[in-house]
Amino acid sequence: MTVIEKIRTAEKPLISIEFFPPKTGGARAVFEKSAAELIALKPDFVSVTCGAGGSAAGPTLNISRQLAADGYDTVMPHCTCVGMSRADLKKSTDELIAGGFNNIMALRGDPPHGEKIFVPVKNGFRYAAELVAFLRERYPALCIGVAGYPEKHPEAMSLDEDIRRLKEKVNAGADFITTQLFLKNSAYFRFVEKCRVNEIYVPVIPGLLPVISLEQIHRMQSFCEFSVPQKLLSDLEAAKNNPAKMKRLGLYWAMEQIAGLIEGGAPGIHLYLLNRAKTVFFPELAACLNRIRSGI
Repeated sequence: MTVIEKIRTAEKPLISIEFFPPKTGGARAVFEKSAAELIALKPDFVSVTCGAGGSAAGPTLNISRQLAADGYDTVMPHCTCVGMSRADLKKSTDELIAGGFNNIMALRGDPPHGEKIFVPVKNGFRYAAELVAFLRERYPALCIGVAGYPEKHPEAMSLDEDIRRLKEKVNAGADFITTQLFLKNSAYFRFVEKCRVNEIYVPVIPGLLPVISLEQIHRMQSFCEFSVPQKLLSDLEAAKNNPAKMKRLGLYWAMEQIAGLIEGGAPGIHLYLLNRAKTVFFPELAACLNRIRSGI
């Protein structure tokens, strides 16, 4: 079953998790331990970010295969335009389809580290909408997800401009949207409302990252625009010398966000856990999600 089919037929809010290919032996050990723990959550689907250079082949395909073999029900590899010509994308996506993956998250991708402007390679795509159109034409039955930015993409002049870009991706054939992280639920609901006003009617899944420190917030803000609620900021500042307390504050903030989002009608929750189940006190978060899914 594809992700969009799951969304359309779900009787309860969906839960999904993002993984990324580990680059070192130590990171692989952390990934494997977290993957073994997080499967107890029974996520409806998981996504896998791209490996070095943006390629969906190699690390992304291998990790996707491993997660599928480990029992994860639906695995959705990412595919980006970074460093990829049309021929590269054809080869890469053909490998994914041949591997049994009928869901792909289509992204433009970020500029290389240290650069602010995305420059496509020769015969590559400049925008995610072009990638979506390419995938939809070549693989009509493919389920395609795209990214949305509740408080706008860093390169966009305004949220309205960003929404127009998002509509281009949907018109090109995207099935659903997963948002980048945000810490104010009002940003998500305002974003969804703007989507509907602009005739974007596909499901919008909120993406959440349980913050664990002030440093993490600052690092994330370097590539993703989002505002930080003053209460959370003040609480984290007061606990900056107590890492365990900061993690707990971030976890409970995320749990409150999840409850409010589900109550407000969000179709599910996508979790950016950075391959670290223990970082976010997984048992507590799992209990929260299971209560919500059970309607308790």
